[in-house]
Amino acid sequence: MKKQLANKAIAVATITAMSAGIVACGGSGDAGNTTGGDSTDAASTETQTADAAATEATEAVEEGPEIITDENGNPIDLGGMEIIVRDWWSPEEPAEPSNDYEESLDEYREWIQETYNFKIKQVAISDWGTTPQDFVDYVTTGGDDNNYVFILRGDAAIVSAMSNGLMYDLSTLDCLDFTQDKFTKNLIHEQYAKGDAIYAMSAGIAEPRTGVYFNKRLLTEAGIDPDSVYDMQADGTWTWDKFEELMAKCQRDTDNDGIDDVYGLTLNEGVMTTMAVFSNGGSYIGKDADGKYFYNLEAPETQEALEWVVDMYNKFDNHDPEGAEWDYYKEEFVQGHAAFMVEDEYAGTPGSFLEDMEDEVGFVMFPKGPQMDTYLNVWSNNPAAIPGCYDADRAWKIAFAYNLYTEAPEGYEDYNGFLSTARQGIFDERAIDETITMMSESEHGTVAYHDMIPNLKLGEELTWSIVPNADVAALTEAIADTWKAYVDEANK
Repeated sequence: MKKQLANKAIAVATITAMSAGIVACGGSGDAGNTTGGDSTDAASTETQTADAAATEATEAVEEGPEIITDENGNPIDLGGMEIIVRDWWSPEEPAEPSNDYEESLDEYREWIQETYNFKIKQVAISDWGTTPQDFVDYVTTGGDDNNYVFILRGDAAIVSAMSNGLMYDLSTLDCLDFTQDKFTKNLIHEQYAKGDAIYAMSAGIAEPRTGVYFNKRLLTEAGIDPDSVYDMQADGTWTWDKFEELMAKCQRDTDNDGIDDVYGLTLNEGVMTTMAVFSNGGSYIGKDADGKYFYNLEAPETQEALEWVVDMYNKFDNHDPEGAEWDYYKEEFVQGHAAFMVEDEYAGTPGSFLEDMEDEVGFVMFPKGPQMDTYLNVWSNNPAAIPGCYDADRAWKIAFAYNLYTEAPEGYEDYNGFLSTARQGIFDERAIDETITMMSESEHGTVAYHDMIPNLKLGEELTWSIVPNADVAALTEAIADTWKAYVDEANK
């Protein structure tokens, strides 16, 4: 961006210099010129050269982002306002850029702050656990002199904040356009909408989420070409049935003692259960065209998925030791005791538990159920909200600045930072180029609404009980009236 600004200054100077040169060289008679014809040709040539240079200079002036102006044609002036995007992970001092994208982003953000007269930084203030309540406490006590954009997470406190006017209605701010690609790529504004109001947003490509890891060594030993899993994903034949078929081949008693030594599957049951529901076109709670929530636990697609996962747990995941910790599945997969693991994409990124794994792994999207014709990924990005205690002018200025802050620098509009992070992890090329790329594409992404229903506790009330030999019908019947009441209350 600095280079672009320098180019603009040079271009203006070039136009001025060339214009002056034309007057000097093409004046009305020079007493020193005795060869009139040559003088005319030279002047013509110089004029053409100057015109060409001026055209190039004008094009250079037009490079860079379009400047947003006020009614007088001046750049919007935020009056030196300082804005803090508060989260729970960003350091006080950001790291130096490590690639061209980060350099361009830094230059772009410096440019917007200079152009529109504001300062903005992103820094950790809350922690993951306290963030929802910190937001509620801040707004209910009237806020302070800081100008915050809160990065939040899904939580009952935030859902209640939506309903109680604690989150600013972003749909009223004309500096935000939720039809922009950067918003439609993650759908947070739809998830956090109620009626015509929008209470939170997220800008940029959706984070890839739940998929299926597989141990290439164990598949090979079972007579399965690991690339065949990617091939099935690519040609559309990666289904529940194929997944079960591969797990059955991999689950083996290798020393003939009557006890399986390699298991077909290990996982966090809650993660797989939810992914199975959505991969079959189901959901726990839906949202209709009028923005109303509806109870969907008894839908055929949802029930079919719940019955299927119980069957898979019975066959391939009924082997955790008595009293094992909830995350025992991680060590089991790392040690090569299970061929497949259902888990989120971040498990394979730098600093996550799969870094300790010696065997090579592959990674594909969750297979599609019989009621679906494509693979689906349930997005869950962090929502950004503006406190509802701010007045309209203050909220508009903060939103205007945040909107600029979340734009991509020129030339990087399609940049996917999740792919860059994945390349530093344990993923192979096909996982990066095919699976993780696919996970962020709009046709393979959706959002869930069960977290938007106050009082509904999905784990405690349902998914923690979807285990080997679970009675799905009985579990559903036991909570049906309660969940319907939750939905009715949320729709008020």
